[in-house]
Amino acid sequence: MPATPTIHNREPRAKRPRRARIACLRSHRASGARFALALAAGAALAPITAAAATAAPALLNGSAHYSFVTLGDPKDPTFNQLLGINDFGEIAGYFGSGSPANAHPNKGFTVAPYSANTFTNENFTDSQQTQVTAINDWGNTVGFYALPSGANYGFLDERGVILSVSDPLTTSKPPVDQLLGLNNNGEAAGFYNDAKGNSHAYTWDRTTQVFTPVTPPGAASATATAINDHGAVAGFFTKANGNIVSFIHQGGTWTTVAVPGSTTTEIFGLNDEGVAVGMYVGQHKQTYGFVYSGGTLKSVSDPDGTGSTVVNGLNNAGDLVGFYTDAKGNTDGFVASPHLVGIPTV
Repeated sequence: MPATPTIHNREPRAKRPRRARIACLRSHRASGARFALALAAGAALAPITAAAATAAPALLNGSAHYSFVTLGDPKDPTFNQLLGINDFGEIAGYFGSGSPANAHPNKGFTVAPYSANTFTNENFTDSQQTQVTAINDWGNTVGFYALPSGANYGFLDERGVILSVSDPLTTSKPPVDQLLGLNNNGEAAGFYNDAKGNSHAYTWDRTTQVFTPVTPPGAASATATAINDHGAVAGFFTKANGNIVSFIHQGGTWTTVAVPGSTTTEIFGLNDEGVAVGMYVGQHKQTYGFVYSGGTLKSVSDPDGTGSTVVNGLNNAGDLVGFYTDAKGNTDGFVASPHLVGIPTV
């Protein structure tokens, strides 16, 4: 696994103040491209000593509370996925379906949609594929890259200097290790696979270089997908019966989140207010996005989606990013902005 920092092909960013609410999205839809994969991120906190709480509230429809804008890199108008957004509205993602990898590889990017939709390439040096999965308020990013051998490794990109990251406990062949979440304190969340193909969630501290396991109670396999500035970690895990449910770990408390009637609920993003986003599988195996806040679950689907929406990230302003499948079978990235109370929408 490469461990030496490598100069990246992005221009360095200047350090900026940590929190600023971004401008509201335009109400009209823009033409977009497609996005392919979405994985999760998380982080570990206190030892597992507290009992796990279970959240199974009724599912409400929250789509009408958002304005949706389609957004994608024009290099591939058939496949874009938006995976993370920071408080400045900068977005991380990738284009290219990855199938086959040598013809349509995943190619990472960042984009600031409020500044002429300028896409900046971000790909690990000499990799075959790259996905940029999260971006913090400093403009630093994490993600993972793939080699022609099929090996996957995580990476951290700090203003143009990129570092390969892999938990030394990774034993799968080929190795699979991915970073999926990043906070403003340099803490990342991800997972690695063992020799049996089971996933193990962890957090990684940029300063100490320490990997900390995240082990939800009752998990046969777990993925950490998000970590906020308070150290709360979120993700999803597979139970012994094969059902996939989500978790939020704050302090010594584990909360399990599952959409009623669904066998698959996966959290992909978590902000500093404790609001989580993700996807669940509904009837006829269709996927829907959701927002979870204060014990309430709200389903969120892009109006142009045809039974397939994934919400993959959010910021502290409540803006969402993700992707959907359109009527042509393309995968399109989207940004969804919550309606401001008292202000009519167009």
